[in-house]
Amino acid sequence: MKLLKQDILNALKTITAPGEGENMVDSGAVTNVVTFADEVIVDITIKNPSLQARKRTEVDILQTIHKEVYEKAKIKVNVKVDAQAAQPKNEIKGKAIPGIQNIVAVASGKGGVGKSTVTANLAVTLANMGFKVGVLDADIYGPSIPIMFDVANERPLSVTVDGKSKMKPVENYGVKVLSIGFFTKPDQAVIWRGPMASKALNQMIFDAAWGELDFLLLDLPPGTGDIHLSIMQALPITGAVVVSTPQNVALADAKKGVAMFKQDSINVPVLGIIENMAYFTPAELPENKYYIFGKEGAKHLAEDLKVPFLGEVPLVQSIREAGDLGRPAAMQTGTPTKEAFEAITREVVQQVVNRNDALPATEAIKITTMAGCSAVKKN
Repeated sequence: MKLLKQDILNALKTITAPGEGENMVDSGAVTNVVTFADEVIVDITIKNPSLQARKRTEVDILQTIHKEVYEKAKIKVNVKVDAQAAQPKNEIKGKAIPGIQNIVAVASGKGGVGKSTVTANLAVTLANMGFKVGVLDADIYGPSIPIMFDVANERPLSVTVDGKSKMKPVENYGVKVLSIGFFTKPDQAVIWRGPMASKALNQMIFDAAWGELDFLLLDLPPGTGDIHLSIMQALPITGAVVVSTPQNVALADAKKGVAMFKQDSINVPVLGIIENMAYFTPAELPENKYYIFGKEGAKHLAEDLKVPFLGEVPLVQSIREAGDLGRPAAMQTGTPTKEAFEAITREVVQQVVNRNDALPATEAIKITTMAGCSAVKKN
């Protein structure tokens, strides 16, 4: 007997795939049907990844075609699972740390792109907007936040909270700050293995009296490594911001930074990418823009990776000078630099709001096998 494709499709319209409201043809689950004499091949994609759903789909198709079309038909069913539908991204469950509403990690795949500068300016801009803000300098081997907040000579005080001794963060410009730099000498190199660095970070996280915060910004070290995993295991990260400059060598590493947060075992929402040193404008020629490191590289990367582009920061001498003097450039008045950081900060806040509306509250990641530490290829 010669079987007709339309007869097969009409038969399959009488049944549904697991979890689908429509029949498996109209829902698009059936992707292809091929007939040859009394032989039939049916390709179908379902969203339920369970073995039971796969088996039920196959049995339903076999029984329906035998009953509705031809009882002796030779049928082959190829069942595939839509992995993206089966494993939704960024569905993070749990409760946030009491008192801290949002924890935002500021990361970069490469050193020297101005990550700490961006963190400091985001923090003071958030504080100027009326938010309660803290900064945890997690860059163990190169802590620069104390210099940028003009508190390099300060030391955290000890306070008693609920009968326990806690570190009171140093505060300046309305921002609470903790850094490993407070506990080392300026000329002292931090030569620690991963476990010791992680222990120091845990002390600054859990033995600190942060109080009520709307935002805790984490200034992460460059790259993707042990410190990053330790932080994400210890803290429920609301989302991550990746900083990059426009040139290809930085973008290649920024892409790896985004891939780290998107890794299935980490799965931290990426709030977006910030392009630092986007262009140079000399003071005497304020209308001119010179794209020293390339043009809109980070913007194009954000588009390619399908993550938000949060904005660009120009290459301005006053930003560097302000950081060295311990007074972040975003505190200046009536300057393009201040306007740039205000626009970026508003976008960061909006992305946090969007993330909190769309996803459940965060929890710390749980990595129990070496799979969480392996190299991952992201399409």
